[in-house]
Amino acid sequence: MKRISILGLGLALFTVACAAKNNGGSPGSGGVTGTAGTSGGGCTTGQTLCGTACIDELTDSNNCGGCGIPCSTGQSCQNATCFCQSGLFCNGACVSSDANHCGSCTMTCSANQVCSNNSCSSSCSAEQTLCGSACVVTTGSDSLNCGACGQTCGSTQHCESGACVANSTTGTAGTTGTAGATGTGGTTGAAGTTGAAGTTGAAGTTGAAGTTGAGGTTSTQPTSLVTSAPTGYWQMTGQLTTVTSGTATVTVNDTSVAQSWEGFGGAFNEKGWSYLSMLSQTDRDAAMHLLFGSDGARFNLGRIPMGASDYATSRYTDDEVASGSKDYTMASFSTTRDTQYIIPFVKAAQAVNGGIRYWASPWTPPTWMKTGTPMDTSPFDGENMTDDAQILTAHAQYFVKFVQAYAQQGITIETVAPQNEPYYSENYPSCLWTAPLFTKFVGQYLGPAITTAGLTTKIMLGTMSNNASTADVGIVNAVMADATAKSYIKVLGYQWTMKGSVTSANSSYHLPVWQTEHQCGNYPWASGYKTTAPNDQAYAVESWGLIRDWIKAGVTAYSAWNMVLDTVGLSIDSKMPWAQDALLTVDTTAKKLIITPTYYVFRHFSQFVTPGAQVVATSGGDAVAFKNRDGSIVTVMYNSGAAATYTLAVGGKKLQFAMPANGWATVDYVP
Repeated sequence: MKRISILGLGLALFTVACAAKNNGGSPGSGGVTGTAGTSGGGCTTGQTLCGTACIDELTDSNNCGGCGIPCSTGQSCQNATCFCQSGLFCNGACVSSDANHCGSCTMTCSANQVCSNNSCSSSCSAEQTLCGSACVVTTGSDSLNCGACGQTCGSTQHCESGACVANSTTGTAGTTGTAGATGTGGTTGAAGTTGAAGTTGAAGTTGAAGTTGAGGTTSTQPTSLVTSAPTGYWQMTGQLTTVTSGTATVTVNDTSVAQSWEGFGGAFNEKGWSYLSMLSQTDRDAAMHLLFGSDGARFNLGRIPMGASDYATSRYTDDEVASGSKDYTMASFSTTRDTQYIIPFVKAAQAVNGGIRYWASPWTPPTWMKTGTPMDTSPFDGENMTDDAQILTAHAQYFVKFVQAYAQQGITIETVAPQNEPYYSENYPSCLWTAPLFTKFVGQYLGPAITTAGLTTKIMLGTMSNNASTADVGIVNAVMADATAKSYIKVLGYQWTMKGSVTSANSSYHLPVWQTEHQCGNYPWASGYKTTAPNDQAYAVESWGLIRDWIKAGVTAYSAWNMVLDTVGLSIDSKMPWAQDALLTVDTTAKKLIITPTYYVFRHFSQFVTPGAQVVATSGGDAVAFKNRDGSIVTVMYNSGAAATYTLAVGGKKLQFAMPANGWATVDYVP
């Protein structure tokens, strides 16, 4: 990271209101989809081709949010995110809310107590059955105890009235031919309840697909408005009025489509968990729900440091040996240190959202892999990666072992980046790489090692931060010019000054580009630097501009840096103090959680924009818009002036509302 992370001071803990969409009542039974007609190898609207099967990434538990992303046993795919159908997601699995984790993964009941309705109790209520130490209703919708204690429904099933029922299935993409016949629609279910989806017929060869039977009617949340400003963040009392005349302040053109969106997220750092650990369990749980919960920011991406970042509590890697020694066989590799801060932090997030996609990157390789002079007295800081076959082979195995060790903890590392900011040598854990060496490592060592180990882990070309042609841009150009190295790259990771290179990367490489680290503000080289992280409205406005501009540049994902810090915000940089901002802060004296204005800026996007959404065009005002796969259109707007009446033209309607001064508004338009 380019040294970032600030935190706010004087904000009181805001009461968080839930603005999540209502799932409505229980659906009625859906009709059966007719046999698809000829479809020329393509998929019907709303489906994605994964291999030879057309699937719905929003609901397919084997391809949740993307091809090859399976949900764990007991989870279902809801809106492209894996969720436990029942109970809690603890240590990589869905578990009943029992005496060992009653209501949360870390809540343990006293001896002889049971867990009833997520609270420790002496006995179960009349309608409940005692399954181990959990009081459950086996005749209801508990997919972990469906019909009987311990009877678990599979990831492609759900529990209805004590019986496991299959979810919808997907058809097979066909080849070109003549249109097939239209299937008969099913019957309409009872209003207010959503039924099991109909079964999709096998696709024929090019032509009109069969019509889907009518499902039960679903109660949906109407179009909603949320505003934030210094006078009040996350206000949900504003009114939307439909008007028929007047000039629109912001117009959304949802037929002008740009990139598909993968999600928002942030970095798991040791300091963050150390400060969260100072809070009560209630406040710590509240922080995790603010970041990952369906009633919070709904982050679905998480960055994990491999060894120490500049926001570790101290310097380390997962394979350090005595000075002068080497460990080519990785005999000393251990993630024991990770179990102190990083893994508990990640597992706390998993307990709230089981569908988070994780990626990892080192700030420095093990110190025995580097040569040169450190930036200070620590061998972790700076120096150069060694160009030696044995060391490069060992470093590739370092990645393999890291991914495997986290998998044993129930944490799937989907993607790895070879090095954080490979052209910066800093007074915190860091390492310099040349373009030829980076290219060699990816193509001849890391890629083959991942393949040989039988892992599905992807390689990110990242994280790039220095846009000089001789720096990170040069590394990108070198890797992508090498056919072997390029074949292993599945995504590019850009941050800080690399924003100007996003457009050319999209046109040249046709790969997703992620923004991998949000700038932290309060820059020591600029006037007005503060020794305590301000975490103020000014940083929120700066953050808005950064998020907006990166999205308009064409990235498909956006990550915050430190999600949580204390109110001071200092890193372990040995020479340059830098009080960096964050999304949430902890007052370590009062042991209180503080929500910063920038958190709300992120949430104005992330709570409403779902994976698979598409960025759509806007005109007028200062705005960004997305069209979700369910047809809803999310428009996020900022007003830098006085309070005003805004008119939003979206979906063929004009919606008028009160926009606060120096504030934001999100309108989630539901057709």
